[in-house]
Amino acid sequence: MIQKIVSPLGIEAWLVEDYAVPVIAVDFAFKGGAAQDPADRPGLAHIMSALFDEGAGPHDDEAFQRLMEENAVELSFHAARDQINGSLRTLSDRKAFAFDLLHYAVSEPRFEEAAVERVRQSLLASLRREASDPNAMASLAFFAGLFPDHPYGRPTRGTLESIGAVNRDEIAAQHRRLLAKDGLTVSIVGAIDAHDAEEMLDKVFGSLPTTALLQPVPEAQLADLGTRKVIDLDVPQTVLQFATPGVKRDDPDFMAAFLLNHIYGGGSFSSRLFQKVREERGLAYSVSTQLGALARAAFVGGGVATRNDRAAESLAIIEAEMAELARNGPDAAELESAKKYLTGSYALRFDSSTKIANQLTMIQIERLGIDFIDRRNGLVEAVTLDDTKRVAERMFGGGKPFVVAVGRPEGLS
Repeated sequence: MIQKIVSPLGIEAWLVEDYAVPVIAVDFAFKGGAAQDPADRPGLAHIMSALFDEGAGPHDDEAFQRLMEENAVELSFHAARDQINGSLRTLSDRKAFAFDLLHYAVSEPRFEEAAVERVRQSLLASLRREASDPNAMASLAFFAGLFPDHPYGRPTRGTLESIGAVNRDEIAAQHRRLLAKDGLTVSIVGAIDAHDAEEMLDKVFGSLPTTALLQPVPEAQLADLGTRKVIDLDVPQTVLQFATPGVKRDDPDFMAAFLLNHIYGGGSFSSRLFQKVREERGLAYSVSTQLGALARAAFVGGGVATRNDRAAESLAIIEAEMAELARNGPDAAELESAKKYLTGSYALRFDSSTKIANQLTMIQIERLGIDFIDRRNGLVEAVTLDDTKRVAERMFGGGKPFVVAVGRPEGLS
């Protein structure tokens, strides 16, 4: 059972008590993320989040890492486009110590010059490798082309120039702007009761500022639909990424879009694209699509890697299946199969305390309601064939997708 708890300082969280194993998982998110990076400092939120456990409170970087290892405390942080995500996993008998470390990490990170420089050099090395990696190149061009002149179009991990120029004061200032109680979402799962969980909330997050200093992020319209961007790279395979308009998470049509994406390319082995591209023609090892539901934009994104001389054929199939779905939608058998899979597999998202905590955080962020887990499969079952046909025309009926191709694809320009 999910409990909504409120700490003495007014911090809210969702709690699931589970004493089957002596483990506690905490998952949390702060509104903001990489979309809050200044235009000339993409990657600022990323390098900031990478430094949270590199020295905090009374512990320098070596001491902090040693204490985590000696006490089996797992901390992780990540800057997504719309939020800063974090998680903790600890044994219940170490919870007080673990919560201390988490408090220091989010509330009192040191951002020491030596740690900043070490993380900077590691990130720069990674960015240099990615500069010739076709998948990384395709992803950067994909977001830059789809969201030009918008924060979503900037590289979340930054550039060689921005990461090379960022300084400790900018990182500390970004921390003060983004990490605040009013943008905080928390989920707690495991061997901890409500009283101790409420104390933890104040201990870890209570000293943060009340209000974040976020810049408004405008709604984003997808750009360059129907265009193809080819990036020349001397490799034997072409990486293709493509996008069409999607459906936002709070849209009444989202569940229909969710099922339709599974039928089109989201189902790992059953989707139309998997059958047409891999099984029938052997053009690629895998092909997939997903719903990109950002706070200020929505798209259907997909990708495939195939031989240069088969790239045009692969893309033609991808676009043909879009057009077919836009005209006729899926058939009844496809819809029924998708419903069975998506309802039957839902429980796999909750087979560990860490997964449960992550799911609860996402449900809170998306404002789906504390009873969503109980309602979710019913919402899937309620989608009709007419719903999917309507949404198929909405997502795929506007013409050809935006496409990025990295490699030397024959017949594409």
